[in-house]
Amino acid sequence: MHRNVLKMLQFRDFLRGDLKKSDIKHHTGPVGIKEIAALTNTSMMTVSRALRGVEGVSEAKRAQIQDIARQMNYVPNSNARSLVVANATLVGISLPNLFNDVFADVLNGMRGTFENAGYDSVVDTTEYDPARELAWVERFLSWQPAAIILTGIHHQSELRDILTRNKVPTLEIWDYSADPIDICVGIDHQAAGLQIGRYCVELGYRTPAFVGVSKGEDQRADTRLRGIRQAFEELQAPVFVRAQRPSGLKSFQAGYDGTLELLANYKPDVVFYLNDHMAFGGMMAAQKLGIDVPGEMGVVGFNGLDINNVLPVTLTTVITPRRLMGIMGARSLLARIHGVKTERAVALPVQIVTGQTTRKQL
Repeated sequence: MHRNVLKMLQFRDFLRGDLKKSDIKHHTGPVGIKEIAALTNTSMMTVSRALRGVEGVSEAKRAQIQDIARQMNYVPNSNARSLVVANATLVGISLPNLFNDVFADVLNGMRGTFENAGYDSVVDTTEYDPARELAWVERFLSWQPAAIILTGIHHQSELRDILTRNKVPTLEIWDYSADPIDICVGIDHQAAGLQIGRYCVELGYRTPAFVGVSKGEDQRADTRLRGIRQAFEELQAPVFVRAQRPSGLKSFQAGYDGTLELLANYKPDVVFYLNDHMAFGGMMAAQKLGIDVPGEMGVVGFNGLDINNVLPVTLTTVITPRRLMGIMGARSLLARIHGVKTERAVALPVQIVTGQTTRKQL
């Protein structure tokens, strides 16, 4: 019997429990995806996708393949070197989380574009933790990917140097900077905040407030707040925008709790929220307290989320072009990968939607 075949059969028996672990120590020679594919009765492509974390492999099969790879000392760095050709079409995408309509829409736009171009993508979440993002990038670079996508422009200081030194095409999405790591496609959040702030100033609001999350947890929201404050500081008699920052997720509950905390000792005539979900929570808090919206208090959301399609009262909000952003970002990155010159920084426009939660002040 061929020596390599015998080794594979021995390892198969080990997996079935017929051999002791010590028997595997006698295995010599390199182990590649061909050997692992034979042991798992799968194709080399399936093994490649399982080891790279790419979708299209069942969790049970992925676990089996990864277990065999570990047992055969098929280490990640070796994986990357042996899969250089395959990884030439692998794009890593880092998102804050997957339980947010915003990032789901952006991802939807990107993935379809990459798939049509023959590229695979693997997604990781940071939960808004820059250190976690940095650790993921350092791990992912060992796979020698075609490109990396990061959410936002605020990262650990060493991240820029790492990506620049490794010459990895990098896209920063959802935010805008005139000096990105490589290229960026997003929105100028300060300009968006200034735009909606000026709109409310024109309506006559003069006692504004903002409900968001802890400072620094979502730096894009902090940037929008600066824009809103700039709008009210432009008045002949400048007005300060008070910020209420409840603990917890950026959700209905956070908007509800934050509004109750705000209204306990302050009476705003308009409240800007981090997003539409929080704005809905704020409307429910106002209803509980018997405060009329928009008669006594205006409510302004952000992002133009699908919840607005089912609300009995249309929300004044700001529509962000999330899916378009994903498509344009992916196209720009593909151009960058193939050496085609593309615009380095693109800021997409936002659109104010006039709803029934704000009105002209008398």
